[in-house]
Amino acid sequence: MKTIVYQALPRLWGNRNETRQPNGTMQQNGCGKMNDFSPSVLKQLREMGVTHVWYTGLLRHATKTDYSGIGIPCQHPAVVKGQAGSPYAVADYYDIDPDLAVKPEQRMEEFRKLVVRTHRAGLKMVIDFVPNHVARQYHSVCKPKGVKDLGEGDDVNIGFTTRNNFYYCPGQAFTPYFDLYAGEKQPYSEMPARATGNDHFDNAPGRNDWYETVKLNYGVDYYAGRVGHFLPIPDTWHKMLHILLFWAEQGVDAFRCDMAEMVPAEFWQWATVQVKEQHPGLQFIGEVYNPAEYRRYLAAGFDLLYDKVGMYDALRALTCGQADAQAVSAAWQQTGDIRHHMLYFLENHDEQRLASDFFAGDGRKGIPALAVSLLLGTNPFMLYMGQTLGEKGMDAEGFSGRDGRTTIFDYWSVDTLCRHAKGELTEQEEQLSQTYRRLMAIAQRQPAVGEGKMFDLCYVNRHQPRLFSFIRKSGKQTMLVVANFSDDSLEAHVVVPRAAFDYLEMTEGNHKATNLMAADRQATETLRLAADKPARLSVEPWNVRVMAF
Repeated sequence: MKTIVYQALPRLWGNRNETRQPNGTMQQNGCGKMNDFSPSVLKQLREMGVTHVWYTGLLRHATKTDYSGIGIPCQHPAVVKGQAGSPYAVADYYDIDPDLAVKPEQRMEEFRKLVVRTHRAGLKMVIDFVPNHVARQYHSVCKPKGVKDLGEGDDVNIGFTTRNNFYYCPGQAFTPYFDLYAGEKQPYSEMPARATGNDHFDNAPGRNDWYETVKLNYGVDYYAGRVGHFLPIPDTWHKMLHILLFWAEQGVDAFRCDMAEMVPAEFWQWATVQVKEQHPGLQFIGEVYNPAEYRRYLAAGFDLLYDKVGMYDALRALTCGQADAQAVSAAWQQTGDIRHHMLYFLENHDEQRLASDFFAGDGRKGIPALAVSLLLGTNPFMLYMGQTLGEKGMDAEGFSGRDGRTTIFDYWSVDTLCRHAKGELTEQEEQLSQTYRRLMAIAQRQPAVGEGKMFDLCYVNRHQPRLFSFIRKSGKQTMLVVANFSDDSLEAHVVVPRAAFDYLEMTEGNHKATNLMAADRQATETLRLAADKPARLSVEPWNVRVMAF
């Protein structure tokens, strides 16, 4: 079965409060809970073809909401982005975010019940592991007995040593660009300053730095030019391995590892082996953006890697008219030997929404890219909450601003998800949702997609640069896919070269073919295939034909 990961932010997923006050508090704008992922909701995701749910932002992170009444330290607002805070500024690796619990003091119990519900629905559970940086005021109140906190015992008078968990600027106070008071009577104070999460190694991070986070030290001396010191094993390695094992023991099936390439591959090689020995089948999904590093991180134990600088960029450029179909061919060929490890996607919390004004402007224009992402290979695909409904992400939520993304920093609710819950989707949104379901069903149920061979037809069809076509074959089933990335209905003349017939062991002649995207699945049409001759079929604007025979 094809792996399809569904990404959802529990903070937003189940929130039906439509106040949507910019920069609003949790009391004003509401907040989704883990309990919103009910058995019926999870069953619907499974029936849609989803295999894994990535619950984004479960770990307790820095926030402006006060939970001191249940023993959680307050965070200074000067080093918190937005009212809700970034899920990637983790404040306690051993804790669940209290925002997401109906009863915050019972948040771990509610998390464990979510694990059980997820598994009972036949789904795998994915959570974030954020290894590169932590919140500036990180302090674990939930760490197991005997575990030392990050930074506990660090020698703050030394910029770098493998015994430290952080990097320091000895003798220099933290003096960023912003107001350190942020409305409080006392300013945020950090002396000496620690290096910032995006490899900013002085005491004055700027507006575009990850100023709310602190870089973790894995034994790489950046002050001496990125020299690695991995023997003896750095202290941070032991602490992070313990965290991974802690969550694996809670029943987590996979870790989505944030900015994995900013952590040395040597650590991953050491840690993943030990985790998988104790928890066979557990997966590591890496956010790695440098194609030159892909194979090194796979060798270090990653099962899946983001294909952002490659397939995502190519499909976005093709959709936006900035490239032709050849870009997609080049993208998959660059990772041809490791393609089953590459996680394709069109949206996630970091990227602009397909339907946003900054991307395609209409969710329907993502259909051909979706078809290519789902059907081109056997490799996995990631889907983002609201994507199937054409969510535009054009709200000005607060810290996030109107940037075409769905906020991760603010308390908010997602328009399309709210209207879907009330049965108030537009006809276009309903149709788009059905198209997603149809393509996902093809991806999950058709043997030619789940296994078998693929032949890219693009190189012999350069006369139609807005069409991307390929053939898939497994056993007796053959599938011709033609995706139209244009505003025009096209009469496609798709040339199938002799090499395709030989490689796929196909026969020439007339074939009774079914368009799997058509409403009437019983209707067939004649598809004539001949070597080096064009197969003729029409494709509607921003749509796809999937012909099975």
